[in-house]
Amino acid sequence: MIGSAFEVANVLGRGFLEAVYRKALTHELRSRGFPVREEIEFKIDYKGVNVGRYIADMIVADSVIVEIKAVEAIASPHIGQTLNYLRASGLKKGLVLNFGSSRLGFKRVSL
Repeated sequence: MIGSAFEVANVLGRGFLEAVYRKALTHELRSRGFPVREEIEFKIDYKGVNVGRYIADMIVADSVIVEIKAVEAIASPHIGQTLNYLRASGLKKGLVLNFGSSRLGFKRVSL
């Protein structure tokens, strides 16, 4: 997956919106045989009551949530956001990818 992200970063460079990188990465991952689902909604329950929802950028191979950023650097709130997504989804692995800096930034996240 990270190799696919590097390919997208090398071809597109920086400066695009997150949605552009998401679509390009989806295309690259699928071309390499990875099953990808985009913009997957998860409901957030609190004591049996639905209190909100979130939309994951993508899920790869039904096991990894990928959160895409186009910012200067990956920061603690991005990691926290991904951890919350993992908790809400029941998945154990996440990957934050940042296409906004001069080099691709990535951080693995797990529960």
